[in-house]
Amino acid sequence: MCAERVTKAKPGDVETTGHSWDGIQEFNNPLPRWWLYTFYACIVFALVYSVAYPAWPMLTKATPGLLGASTRADVVKDIERFDAALAPIKAKLVAADLTAIPTDTELQGYAISAGASVFRTNCATCHGSGAAGVQGKGYPNLLDDDWLWGGDMEAIHTTITHGIRNNADPDARYSAMPAFGVDGLLEAPQIAQVVEYVLQISGQEHDAALATEGAVVFAENCSSCHGEQAEGIRDLGAPTLTDAIWLYGGDRDAITYTIVNARNGVMPPWSPRLSEDEIRSVAAYVHSLGGGE
Repeated sequence: MCAERVTKAKPGDVETTGHSWDGIQEFNNPLPRWWLYTFYACIVFALVYSVAYPAWPMLTKATPGLLGASTRADVVKDIERFDAALAPIKAKLVAADLTAIPTDTELQGYAISAGASVFRTNCATCHGSGAAGVQGKGYPNLLDDDWLWGGDMEAIHTTITHGIRNNADPDARYSAMPAFGVDGLLEAPQIAQVVEYVLQISGQEHDAALATEGAVVFAENCSSCHGEQAEGIRDLGAPTLTDAIWLYGGDRDAITYTIVNARNGVMPPWSPRLSEDEIRSVAAYVHSLGGGE
């Protein structure tokens, strides 16, 4: 049996703890004192903080802390402070005639700034962050000149307040397009004819012979809502069919689907969720984007 060889430390070598495993020795390298002091200070700070401030979660709330600090309460106070500061301009906005808001520099400036924030928070989900909508999905573009229910300040305000085709507000704008194919109001050949007619009046490639027959079908079934010249009737929320702006798409397949199945989009009423000054602000903002009348 061989005795374990012990290596003597040389001057300047790191001290060992005296432990050895299979000839491997453990060096004694203590942590720097500054690091230890910092570590201990952090522990002390954490203990003091957890006692003084909200820290430990419980079943329904966190420990309040001896100082009673609350970031939520601070936020509430800030909101109240800003609400108080903005109260005069909000009151002026609510009291003003809607048509006068764009002509009042102070009101218009505040309304557009506040309305942009309201729009991004509540409206951008459907209409897009730039208010251009999503063509083919039924979310209107608010930048163009086509407004189903009117694009002046009063019309926009009414639409935002009450919404469209919802069951929550009795004053919601309401109209319903018949499902001419599903409900059997028109036969397949008639639908094909009126599709070609709509393509013709909107300036697209079409079958002239079918379009001529489709004009009769349109006059008998569609003109009561879209108008004799197919330029739409705003009181009914019926769009013009004579331009290149389409809420659900304007190619042959999209128009066919619309006639067969109908399209009846829904917009919620915002009066329960937004205050009157917020509704007026977002109406002014939408109106200022360029598409409003």
